[in-house]
Amino acid sequence: MAKKKQSLQYIEPIGPRVLVLKDEPKRETKGGIALPDAAEIPTITGRIVTISRVVEHDDDVPLRQYDKILFHPKDAVPVDFEPDNKHFVVPIEDIVAVFRSEAPE
Repeated sequence: MAKKKQSLQYIEPIGPRVLVLKDEPKRETKGGIALPDAAEIPTITGRIVTISRVVEHDDDVPLRQYDKILFHPKDAVPVDFEPDNKHFVVPIEDIVAVFRSEAPE
């Protein structure tokens, strides 16, 4: 009898971390010039998919699910649970900025 491979349904980061869906890398400049794969502009933005319980209950960390963020990718840990996956677990100290449509009150 063959074992059925289980697929992951949910990932919860542990400690002061968030799960981020990294944006697609840019393949052309703002002026419309197509770039070869080797000259791809590195992308370090993405959307928060899930936040850990530590971050959720920390009033000093203004992060929410679905926020668009700018992050330093050095310590980001890739999560490979689907083909062509672009999910990363990112420590909150590597989050540089949060994009907001309005200034905070």
